[in-house]
Amino acid sequence: MTDYQAFHVELNDHIAHVQINRPDKVNAMNAAFWREIVEIFQWVDDTEAVRVVVLSGAGKHFSAGIDLGLLASVASELGKDTGRNARALRRKILDMQASFNAVDHCRKPVLAAVQGYCIGGAIDLIAACDMRYAAADAHFSIKEVDMGMAADVGTLQRLPRIIGDGILRELAYTGRKVDAEEARSIGLVNRVYPDAASLLEGVFSIAREIAAKSPIAVSGTKTMIGYMRDHSIADGLEYIATWNAAMLQSTDLRVAMAASMSKQTPQFDD
Repeated sequence: MTDYQAFHVELNDHIAHVQINRPDKVNAMNAAFWREIVEIFQWVDDTEAVRVVVLSGAGKHFSAGIDLGLLASVASELGKDTGRNARALRRKILDMQASFNAVDHCRKPVLAAVQGYCIGGAIDLIAACDMRYAAADAHFSIKEVDMGMAADVGTLQRLPRIIGDGILRELAYTGRKVDAEEARSIGLVNRVYPDAASLLEGVFSIAREIAAKSPIAVSGTKTMIGYMRDHSIADGLEYIATWNAAMLQSTDLRVAMAASMSKQTPQFDD
């Protein structure tokens, strides 16, 4: 695997484990993080041997969000002209949004495993994932309001569809901490595990179950669910009809049906 400054990446049994790897910095998101996550998820998309991604953080915490050193660096580049400052900041924000768009737009399911801190930009990141799971010690906070800014990398756009508008507004306006059990109750995470070790064990078990399915069926299902965020039911039904007109000709359908009839485990090509 490629060596990264901010990540450690492994591929085993069709599961890519993408781990934020700056535990001494609470996995804060530095400049390398924002660049490398795009490269990693492009590799995930391009590599058919990858069927599922598990996204985690090394050490005690998932991530404390954006590295304050990066913010200071951006601020130091601003000059006296308001218009040019606005142009530079807008470009920087759009670049950072593109980093998490790469996660959201990935054809493969992405499962986030969260322990300890999940703050600020880390909320933006997990909001771009398909599913989220937590250890009992996890806590979450949309912290940007306490820094005098609005979250700008996806939290306010994606979370309403995950936890609902009202609870998002409460968390975004107050910046208050949400523990793991509350996160589960509001739908931010699917399950809570006793500790970090059982969290990874549980999430990898779910990932293996997904990886054993037809990759054609899984990617098609993800595409359809994503499509429905911005389209009507009628549009979605039309799209799935067109999609499956092609995809139902895949050999995976015959393999799955034959395995079901013979009560065997199907084996699918990448």
